[in-house]
Amino acid sequence: MLVDGNGIPLSLIVTGANRHDVSQLALLLDSAIFTHPGKGTAYLYAGKGYDGEPAKKAIAERGYAPRVCRKKRRAGRPWKNRRWVVEVTHSWFNRFRKLLVRYKKLADSYEALLHLAAAIICWRKVVSIYG
Repeated sequence: MLVDGNGIPLSLIVTGANRHDVSQLALLLDSAIFTHPGKGTAYLYAGKGYDGEPAKKAIAERGYAPRVCRKKRRAGRPWKNRRWVVEVTHSWFNRFRKLLVRYKKLADSYEALLHLAAAIICWRKVVSIYG
């Protein structure tokens, strides 16, 4: 799942549980529903699992500057750990009971429910801002 700085979902894909996230990174970035306005550098914050060269190369090829954060803050890394943004988005998705326990067997049905939940989450964020 790709989220913005406020935790609003921008892109999501459904894969099997036995697939590593790094192998799906290029597909996830290509399915994003936005374009960077071009002002300044676009940073992509990622977890420790995206620390390898293939992931950094995929991120850089799509015009982002990779920022791989670890759980512990190291000297020489000026940026903060932003993992909480993704975790809060997962928490919002877990509030939908039909998604928390996966009743749908077909991947297409489950993905449709995920997109519906993402739209509801986006709507709730927009209403709270522009209200």
